[in-house]
This record gives sequence, structure tokens and C-alpha cells, in this order.
Amino acid sequence: MGLFDKVKGQFIDIVEFLDDSRDTLVWRFPRQGNEIKNAAQLIVREGQVAVFESEGQIADVFTPGTYTLETKNLPILSTLKGWKYGFNSPFKAEVYFVGMRQYTDMKWGTQNPVTLRDAEFGMVRLRAFGTYSLQVVDAAKMLRQLVGTDPQFRTDEVSEFLRQNIVSQVGTALGNSNLPMLDLAANQQTIADTLAGTLTTNLADFGISIPRFVIENISLPPEVEEALDKRTSMGVLGDLDQYTKFQAAEAIGDAANNPGGAGEGMGMGMGMALGQQMANSLNQQSQPAQQATAGGPPPIPGAAAAFFLAVGGQQVGPVTVAEMPAKVASGELTPTTLVWRDGMAQWAAASELPELRAIFPATPPPLPPQV
Repeated sequence: MGLFDKVKGQFIDIVEFLDDSRDTLVWRFPRQGNEIKNAAQLIVREGQVAVFESEGQIADVFTPGTYTLETKNLPILSTLKGWKYGFNSPFKAEVYFVGMRQYTDMKWGTQNPVTLRDAEFGMVRLRAFGTYSLQVVDAAKMLRQLVGTDPQFRTDEVSEFLRQNIVSQVGTALGNSNLPMLDLAANQQTIADTLAGTLTTNLADFGISIPRFVIENISLPPEVEEALDKRTSMGVLGDLDQYTKFQAAEAIGDAANNPGGAGEGMGMGMGMALGQQMANSLNQQSQPAQQATAGGPPPIPGAAAAFFLAVGGQQVGPVTVAEMPAKVASGELTPTTLVWRDGMAQWAAASELPELRAIFPATPPPLPPQV
């Protein structure tokens, strides 16, 4: 290798940047004392611009394409250098590659709740989070305002600055929307589009725009969400009386599916109770017609079904047939418990009365003697 080849090797003849990090906004070409020779090739790919700095000043900005670095392609740099001999000697310059594509999936979120006044719920505290896209629209402003002499400026170096600007605008946008809290979800896209325009205007001096802004969720504190869920549940249930009857019917089905004898007896008892309730309901519906035809007062509902129980030497009652299954479940009513109702001459064991016998589970007879 001759002396000319050694000297030639000290000069840079291809200037380019291939970004494999996906998050580099600005990258300075590592000149490291080497000089860029005359007629070197500059390759600027789509989504990039190349910014030349000389003696601390921005000299030229190259858009995507391939350039031969000659005097005719570097008029500003040539003027700064003041070459008089046709730009035939190598030169030194700082070359910054600036990414001009959209940097997606940037995250934002409110660390503290935003307090707003709601017409229906009064004062509420809201949290919000989402994503946005970052794009450099003016490389020169970006270098002057944010990058400085940083050799590799990445998105994480500017993300906190952007997050602070976003959060301050989110609170303002939610407050100025004058929307009820329950209508914010339906208007998230409109609010997001407004924020994208506002943020782009505010960041124009830094050469940055926010072309895409997404609000993924607007939420309440957990304790407020729990109270709202209870209120929603009450609205869904509607008629609590009908809901109670539905629960009773579900319990009967569960008891009937229980393979044990107690479950079967309980199911039969509750079935009888429900049947009695239905009969009483039908009687109540037919009573106006009977009263109109007979001209007399209707019978007292459930009077014939009222029993008194002898529990622990104390008289308990009156107890309707519909309440008997609960007494069986609690142990207050057994087959040998003495009961009495109007029309009976004396107290009798509950198992002796036909209307109560079915409430108790069937008891198998004693096993025959083992031979």
C-alpha cells in the first residue's frame, strides 16, 4: 500500500445511517477526526434528513436521495469555509441524521387524578392514559432547541417532556369539553383529535408535531367505580319484589338438584310454600269478583294456614305454611314438634298433619336384623 492509499483511507467517502434501534431521533455521524473527502457520497434514505453543521452553524439540510458532495451541492457550506480553489480539498463538518418518520406507540398517562366538576355527580377525579405518535417536522429547530451536541438523541430523552405537556393539556381539554362524565367515552375520539392539534401547535417551536393522539381509557378512582357499579346494579334489578321471587325459584331448583334427602325434603317444602303463595295470589285475584257477587267481605288471606309451635316449652307463632321450611332448616320444627291451629281440638305432632308431613324429608325404616 502506497502513501497515497494510506492518506486516502483517512478520508470518509460514504456518509449514511441505517437505524436498527427504531427509537433514534437524531444520530451524529462518527467522524472522529477524519475528514470528508471531495466527491464523497451522501445517502439519505426515506424518513431521514441529513443536517450539516460547520463551525457551530447549520449549513445545509439534505432531503432523501443520493448526493455527491461537491461545491455545487454545498453552496452554504462553501461560503462558510471560504474555499477559493474549487473545493478540491477534504473538509470537516458535523453531519446529523434526523428521523422524520412517525415514532408510534409513545405512552402517556396521568400520574395524579384530574379533578373536574360534573353536573350529575358533583366533583369527580378522573384518570386517563393512552398512546401518541411523535414526528419531527423541522430538523433545524429540533437540533437547536432539544438536541444540542448529543451524538444520539432517542425518544426516551424527550418522552417525559412530552408527557408533561400532554397531561397539562388533557386536564384542560376534559374541563373545556363540558361533557357529563358518563358521556366522555362516547366523545374520546373528538377530544383526542382536538388534543393532537393543540399539542402540535404548542410544540411547533421545537420542530415536533403530534400527528396521532389516542385516549385508551378515562377511568374513576376504584372506590367511586364500586359505588357506581352498585347504582348500576340497582337499576338493572328493577322491581326488587320480582327479583326476590326469582331468587326463591332459583333456590328451589338448587335444592331439588341436591342428591341428599334433606335437599329433597327442603325442595318439596319450598315447592309447597311457593304453591301456597301462588294459590294465595290467585285467591286474591278472584276475591274482588266473589265480593261483587256475594256481597260479603272476603276471607282473611292465609288465616287457615297459621300454626303455633311448641319450641322449648314456649309458644311460637303464628307461623304460616310458607314459613315452615325455614323453621325446619333452623331446627325449630321437627316431625315431633307439637303444633296447633284454629279448628284443632288439641296440640299434635307436626308429622301427623297431612299439610305438614311433606315438609320433612323421608326417613328410612330401621334396618332388618342381620343374620
